[in-house]
Amino acid sequence: MRLTCDVVVVGAGMVGAACALYAARAGLDVIVVDRGPVAGGTTGAGEGNLLVSDKEPGPELELALLSGGLWSELAQELGERIEYELKGGVVVAATPDSLEALEKFATGQRAAGVGAVRVDGSQLHDLEPHLAPGLAGGVLYPQDAQVMPTLAAAHLVRASGARLLTGVTVTEVLRDTRGAVLGVRTDRAPGEIHAPHVVNAAGTWGGELAALAGVHLPVLPRRGFVLVTEPLPRLVRHKVYAADYVADVASDSAALQTSPVVEGTAAGPVLIGATRERVGFERELSLPALRALAAGATRLFPFLKRVHAMRTYLGFRPYMPDHLPAIGPDPRVPGLFHACGHEGAGIGLSTGTGQLIARVLTGRAPELDLAPFRPDRFPASDTEEAP
Repeated sequence: MRLTCDVVVVGAGMVGAACALYAARAGLDVIVVDRGPVAGGTTGAGEGNLLVSDKEPGPELELALLSGGLWSELAQELGERIEYELKGGVVVAATPDSLEALEKFATGQRAAGVGAVRVDGSQLHDLEPHLAPGLAGGVLYPQDAQVMPTLAAAHLVRASGARLLTGVTVTEVLRDTRGAVLGVRTDRAPGEIHAPHVVNAAGTWGGELAALAGVHLPVLPRRGFVLVTEPLPRLVRHKVYAADYVADVASDSAALQTSPVVEGTAAGPVLIGATRERVGFERELSLPALRALAAGATRLFPFLKRVHAMRTYLGFRPYMPDHLPAIGPDPRVPGLFHACGHEGAGIGLSTGTGQLIARVLTGRAPELDLAPFRPDRFPASDTEEAP
């Protein structure tokens, strides 16, 4: 038994869902394959952030701005089903020196098209009445938004009309004698899916999928924990985080890093992040990481000391050595496309990624220069091992 289509998208997380949506809307027949359920990997362990605030001027910020516009369009189409909220972000600085550094960072972002409003310390409590006293100030980012990630991924797949095969593992990328893609082989029915194009949207496992096609892509897991509180009234209005979060995102360190990130949700619980560490796919609970999350959150919002944490969860961000995803055709394997390696920004960058992939699949010029995202930019000898 075998199926045929124009494009096989491997991965039913948010990036795969967006690739399916925009490819289908470009007129292509799409099949989505995932060894688990929709949003069963990194997407389901995410907070649903759609951020520009944490990105310096450059290719990733350009992709974030493109994606933000597309998310706004989808919010008009899908309404409350994806719990889209244009909540805005507030980045806070504890000292005058860190505030000046933050303002310098924001100045470069403004030149790139980001809305960034400086907020003096005396004005912070107008935005967030429950913030700790004594902070030097911050920057308000009105473009920051949030979705409920599992809902959003499911609705994007549904809106695409793509055929969805879950619980099916891709075991081989089929290639002809010239090395070009013919489709994929799976571990169960349908057995083979024939298509001239395969999109690698396998997230943290994108390197493994690339290896099935005979190419090197250095995707590594970067573990992160999130604390979830009991349901509360809306006491945190924006996504609020400390200025050192940006440095942690850009860091190459494998060691545990924590910087407080606090945000309310439509359902009531407050989400508290963020940790980053490279420990492979180790899923063991880390009390030091959770203690650091709680301590950082209560420094920002002292009322959280009286609030119960109901649960915690973890996920693995698909880390790339230069912190940029792989997006576009792989020149080493005709017909193979990559859309993975977005680290912790995959939810926010998914829509732009999907549209870029769809344009290239259909022979149209992409909205952004794909050169910084080239999948073959890493030499095969430059493999970085997780600790």
